[in-house]
Amino acid sequence: MTPTTVKLHKGAGSLELVYSDESHFTLSGEFLRVHSPSAEVRGHGPGEEVLQHGKKNVKISSLEAAGHYALLIHFDDGHNTGIYSWSYLKELCDQQVEYWDKYLRLLNEAGLSRDPEEQALKFFNP
Repeated sequence: MTPTTVKLHKGAGSLELVYSDESHFTLSGEFLRVHSPSAEVRGHGPGEEVLQHGKKNVKISSLEAAGHYALLIHFDDGHNTGIYSWSYLKELCDQQVEYWDKYLRLLNEAGLSRDPEEQALKFFNP
């Protein structure tokens, strides 16, 4: 489903999408960055995903149309290789809470942080 309105909020670094049914979503730069459809994040196949961390302050710096089917999002951390199809963006909107909860759980399980200034260490007893 293609949105009727797409707005980049530069100050917040977030993306606002409005659909014909009047549903309205705002996706943060961090959320979109850690759920990028790029090979850097998703890998080239199942099991090759790379958990993104330290992206708490990442913002969207600009948007670019990718034909009539997608957006290319440029992030202020230099990432710009994910092409977000309209259907994937709608999926992210509809599943935002579930995807975010899963991301936070995976970060916790891996001992990683959203904050780029934090590093967690795990010690194992032999």
